[in-house]
Formats: sequence, C-alpha cells, structure tokens
Amino acid sequence: MSASRSETTNALGPDEPAPGGKGAVGPVTVPGSELLAALLDGMDAALCAFDADGTITHWNREAERILGWSSEEAVGRRGFAGWAVRTADAEDVQGRLMAAMDAPGRQVHEFALLRKDGGRVLVRTQSARVLGADGEPAGVYCAFSEVHAQIDLERSIALSEALFEDASWGVVLVDVDLRPTVVNSYASRALGAGRTSPLGRPLGELVVQGVEELEGALHHVLAEGAPRGLVELWVTLSTAEGERRRCWRSGFLRLASPLAEEPVPLGVGWLFHDVTESKLAEQEADRLRFRSSQLHRAGRAAAECEDSMEAAAAYLDFALAGFADHALIDLAEPDGIRLIRAASTPSGAPGPCVPVAGGGIPARYPSGHPALQAADRNGSVRASAPKNAQAGDWAAERQWPRDAVHALCTVLRSRGRTLGVVTFLRGASRPPFERPDAIYAESMVVLTASALDLAAVTRGE
Repeated sequence: MSASRSETTNALGPDEPAPGGKGAVGPVTVPGSELLAALLDGMDAALCAFDADGTITHWNREAERILGWSSEEAVGRRGFAGWAVRTADAEDVQGRLMAAMDAPGRQVHEFALLRKDGGRVLVRTQSARVLGADGEPAGVYCAFSEVHAQIDLERSIALSEALFEDASWGVVLVDVDLRPTVVNSYASRALGAGRTSPLGRPLGELVVQGVEELEGALHHVLAEGAPRGLVELWVTLSTAEGERRRCWRSGFLRLASPLAEEPVPLGVGWLFHDVTESKLAEQEADRLRFRSSQLHRAGRAAAECEDSMEAAAAYLDFALAGFADHALIDLAEPDGIRLIRAASTPSGAPGPCVPVAGGGIPARYPSGHPALQAADRNGSVRASAPKNAQAGDWAAERQWPRDAVHALCTVLRSRGRTLGVVTFLRGASRPPFERPDAIYAESMVVLTASALDLAAVTRGE
C-alpha cells in the first residue's frame, strides 16, 4: 500500500495573505506521506502492513526496536520468510496473517519472530484487512507487541478492575481538587454511601470530624509524594443511624500521567482498611494495664502513710491520673441522714485530694442528687450535664466545681456498712464516664473505704 498526499483549502479571507505569499490566496499542500510516517513512528505498538501479494509496505520504529530490522531492510520484502521468522514456520505465519483479508474484524495470533541478532521473541499480533478505493481487500495491517508487555498491560487492567470490585480494603481515587472520582465497594460501605453518591463531592460532606487531617495528607501526597509508612486516621462519619467514629489505616499513592514528558499529577490513590475494632481493643488493653499499675502503685504508697485518712486520699490521687479532674469524699453521719464533705481536690486547678479544714461540713445535696442515689443503691451512678445546660449552672446546682460536666458517684462500703460516697468529676474536654470507668472507680474506692474505716476505728468511732 502506497502513502497518498492530501490537500486542504486555505481558510483565510479573500483579502488576507496566504502563508508564504504576498497577498495571493491559494491552496496549501499538506505533506500526507510525512504525516503518515510521523503517526506510524509515534505509535507505542509495532506496526507493519502488507499489500495483497504479501509484500511489506510499512514498518514503524517500534517494529524496528522489537526486531532490530530497520524500515529500509523490511519494506519491499515478501513476507517474513528467511529473515523475521524461521523458514519452517514462514508459511504458517504468512497464511494466518493474510487470512485477515478474507474475514471482517480483527484477528489475534501469537508468533515467535526472529530478531536481527538471531534471538527469538514471542509477539502477540492483531491483524485486519485494509480495503481499497473500490471496497475490495487491498492488503493487511498487523500491529504487534511483545507478549510479556501485553501480559503486563492485561495484568494492570485486571488489577485495577479487581481493586474496584472485589478488594478487601477501601480504594478511592481523588482528583487534584480532593474530590472522589472512583470509589470501590468496600470504600462505599465504609463511607456509608453508594458507589456513585460520593463522586465529585467535597470530603467534608462525607467526614464530619477528621477531614482536616485527611485533606492534609492528600495535599502532602500531591506536593511531596506518598509517605513511607501507613497513616492511621480517626474520623467521624455522619450516617442515617447517627455519627460513627472510625479508625482507618491508610496508604497513599500519587498518580501521574504516563503520557506527559513532565510528571503531571492526576490525583491521589487512597487505600485504607478499617481497623477500629483492633485499635479500640489495643486502647482498652493499654488502659487496663495502666489502671492495674495505678492500683498497684496506690497500694504501695498508701502502705507508707501513717495516717489512714492520708492513705485514703492517696488512693484517690492515683485514681485521678488520666481518669478524672476532681475527686470528692463525702462521709455519712452515724445516723446516715446527711453526707459530710471530708476531702476534695482544689476546685480551681488540679491538685491533690486533701481533707477539708475544720473536720468537714455538711453537703447540701438536693433530693435526687447522684451522690444520694449511689448511697441508696449501694452502687455507682453516672451523670452528665444536658447539652443545652448553661456552662457551670448544672455543676453549681449539685455543689460541684463549675467546670464539671460529667460525674461518677461510687458508694464507700466496708464491713457491710455504707461509709459515704466518692465522686469523680470530668470537664468538657473529657468524654462521659462509661461502665468500664465505673468498674475501675469501684476497685479504687474499695481500697479507699478500707482506709477510711480504719481511720474511724483508730478514732474510736
């Protein structure tokens, strides 16, 4: 097949000069053969073409790179026999290639071709017929590439499809504007959305808390590249069931166009796995180890106290570490009607739990107060300020420091008697008390009750 030349008409106005002329308007000839050669040589795939007789008419640079034969050496040869394929295989190869003239569509084959240096290379070919001006088959073109390169491409495509369908971790492609463009099934479930609803939306509409850290990581990847290790991000999601706090162990990849001379960022590939359950288990294990250590240290410290009341306060000082902001000891009078404030931590700033000067004063607790409830139930009572409560009023009404927002009242019991109540208080920066917190408080208060009971026996009460 011979290359043709094409012509186009100059689109300039009647009074405008033509390129290369001085006012005359005329046709501009486009070098069609040069354009065709440039297109063929710029292809990523090797390409050759045969006329109806099987003579090679085109041979591009990629074909020269793979087989080593130049265009000058290849064009004009009849088939591959004796130079690009073994003689024993030449007839079969030529017949399968030229068979494309008699069949519509493309045909795919794999052949072992010969390199110029004598080596063999396995190629995968796609061949199709070329029709002439009369609509009759005029030849065949054949595009081919090394099989391993084709297999690598197919593996890459298969990997991409698997990641976005069956992967056991979340995969999200984020564009340079930090908006999701592709979301796989795992990620859509983790985000509490469908496969298409998150697309094109700002991440802040999907993540209630933690979006700043996530966007900061994405910006860093776009600017500096992917971090070396995995990143654990805590986020809060807004779902139909309410807010959910999750921990995602994340990895990031910067995506760049393989077609550009300079790296052009296309976005970020974000891969993550939900590790919330394991992280919560680790945190709980760490918390238990720390609290066990505090119980041990508190017992050692209290054993060195000469005064039993001082030992009771020591127990609470160790309990406060990482647990609460304030602690109060209210002892019951012998008649069991009132509670007397015996010791407390400073209300203005953190400090140790110390006895109240003057022997204690009655606590004016109103009916239904959490401390009174704990004494009546012989157990623990948790309470938190309502969200619409005025700052400080809720705590002041209950005779607590004004910065208290969450409370845990635990009864003091020893030798079958109620000695009083210990109250632990937390500020707004801490979460509400939970059941495991009550169990820890009860463990520490049992020791405190023993020390207070000993103090009462020593005083002869």
